[in-house]
Amino acid sequence: QVQLVESGGGSVQAGGSLELSCAGSRYTYNGNSMAWFRQAPGKEREGVAAIYIPVGSTVYGDSVKGRFTISQDNAKYTVYLQMNNLKPEDTAMYYCASGRVDWPTLAPGRYDDWGQGTQVTVSS
Repeated sequence: QVQLVESGGGSVQAGGSLELSCAGSRYTYNGNSMAWFRQAPGKEREGVAAIYIPVGSTVYGDSVKGRFTISQDNAKYTVYLQMNNLKPEDTAMYYCASGRVDWPTLAPGRYDDWGQGTQVTVSS
């Protein structure tokens, strides 16, 4: 059974930091791209960051560039999202996704497997 498990969400004040983790399996990790998306109530799903696992190439959404960093741990089949200088507008449910894509992309339709999400709340 394909499984992606997110963790690390929580509540933080503006300017603070959080690190999200997405634990996958050999199936969801090797040869794939993995990405983080987020969705706030009443808003469309937004691509945050993506990484192409075999070479580590990355792409970021414009709203998080310079503040968020996506990284990988091949031994643990895990992808991380380090979020610094958080803003109230970063408040959302954050989802991890995996897909057979040969480049890092923020197009949600390219991803086949999704986690259940982890909530991030940033207060002003």
